[in-house]
Amino acid sequence: MNLISFIFTFILLLSTSAQFHGQYTPDNFTEKEHKKAQDWVDEAYLSLSEDERLGQLFIVAFYTNKGASHISSVRNLVESEKIGGLILMQDNAEQLITLVNEFQKKSKIPLLIGMDAEWGIFQRIATAHKFPWAITLGAIQDKNLISELSAKIAEDATRMGIHWNFAPVVDVNTNPKNPIIGNRSFGSEVDNVVASAFAYTQGLQKNGILAAIKHFPGHGDTDVDSHLDLPVVSHSKKRLESVELAPFKTLMSKGIGGVMIAHLYVPALENEKGIPASISKNIITGLLKEKYGYKGLIITDALNMGAVAKRYQPGELDALAFKAGNDIMLFSDGVKEGKRLIKEAIAKGEISHQRLEESVKKILMTKYVLGLSEYQPVNPQNIIRDLNNESHKKLSEKMYANALTALWNKKCLLPFSSEEPFYYIPLEEAPYHTFYDKLKSKSGVILKKPTEIGTIPNNSKIIIGFHKDNSTAYKPYKISSESKKILSQVSKNHKVVLTVFGSPYGLADVDLSGIPSVLVAYENNDDAMNAAADAILGKTKIHGRLPVSVNNSLKAGAGVDIKPLKK
Repeated sequence: MNLISFIFTFILLLSTSAQFHGQYTPDNFTEKEHKKAQDWVDEAYLSLSEDERLGQLFIVAFYTNKGASHISSVRNLVESEKIGGLILMQDNAEQLITLVNEFQKKSKIPLLIGMDAEWGIFQRIATAHKFPWAITLGAIQDKNLISELSAKIAEDATRMGIHWNFAPVVDVNTNPKNPIIGNRSFGSEVDNVVASAFAYTQGLQKNGILAAIKHFPGHGDTDVDSHLDLPVVSHSKKRLESVELAPFKTLMSKGIGGVMIAHLYVPALENEKGIPASISKNIITGLLKEKYGYKGLIITDALNMGAVAKRYQPGELDALAFKAGNDIMLFSDGVKEGKRLIKEAIAKGEISHQRLEESVKKILMTKYVLGLSEYQPVNPQNIIRDLNNESHKKLSEKMYANALTALWNKKCLLPFSSEEPFYYIPLEEAPYHTFYDKLKSKSGVILKKPTEIGTIPNNSKIIIGFHKDNSTAYKPYKISSESKKILSQVSKNHKVVLTVFGSPYGLADVDLSGIPSVLVAYENNDDAMNAAADAILGKTKIHGRLPVSVNNSLKAGAGVDIKPLKK
């Protein structure tokens, strides 16, 4: 049975006031299966005290690198506050699994386990395999490949005992200076973001892992990191409808299981000054639930983020978030106080019993469909081998190969044959040896340092590599003035192929007028460098397209196809 069809079919029965438009039609869903699910949810709900029902609304963060006191505090929340779930953070996969098994055993209703795994489990577990960022995936033209990748992420999540991947980001990154979305967005064009994100969600949800599109109502045109302070999105309603909100509206009609709410102030959608979207009843209940008719799980972004944590006390923030319409408070730092304040609001009639029932039953139904009614512990043995092996590497290189983008290829410089002599000059701060070693193994490439440029014969073919440090998704992408100077100098007397192992936004202020071929590889890691080397030597086709508009000359959609050499 289709995972999300099952959830939404049930959720529709909870409310007859609004029809969910565009829901999935269940493939083989039967009345008997639905009744079994509903019976379990009803029985589970009735078995819970009010305090236990309130506990279901909270997901707290769990680390293994914060010491014994942190582990004890999470254990206490599981046992005494009966919380609904955990978000797994850094860093030891085997220990995380072992402790989650323990916590699950102590839970009356099994815990819903989530993780930010946008580019795979690696986002939190450094020993897992890193898959491409969304900006790289946005360059891929065959969106079925994105589903193939996210299916592998779903496989890894299942192996870790994770049920919910808080991904993908569907923010339309229209601001090149965005400090927190950037590489995490599929691009600056709505249609490409929607197509890429839908493919990503399908790979997850068809393989038993819930998706969560984020960050509603749209974090793409911000210049403040919401981890640090409250960004403001000042666009008109018309602009918001056509850009920021557009991916959410389209994808929600396709049965996506969860929506994550951003910590943003959007004046056009919230009349009260400075109220973040994550605690705005106008935005969550009025817009998302009532106007758009969304019936899936609604979850806050992490409540420890500076955008809201600076303004509200733990517990107070949780209660405000639930009042606004969220079903789940993520990364709560105030479970006990939050429960108390929500209970008070129910007693005062500010929150109805029906509203609490709706959220708790949504959570319980999700747990049932994800298999938690028959929870089985996860085996921690060999977990790293299972999360990082040859199948991961091959799939990752396939993605980078399909994303590689030739902005242009004047004079048909590419591909190079393995017999012809050419030179390679690495620039910027990040490692380059994987790229050079792969070229060297299949050609007669000659490595030259910037100080040796004068020794290269005139009119030579030269690859210049901009190797940017992208060890995290948030590293600066700007190209140094020294590298730009060297590029300009070399291009005067030689035929240059510029290869950018980093964000295409780094090209915004680079003079490319004298460069006959420009490749964008998007990232500087072993898989990206291996894929780029193969493509340059004509082993694979180059056919990605630029997913973002960089400046007036480099627009989203730019790119040309380059065929591989005939064997």
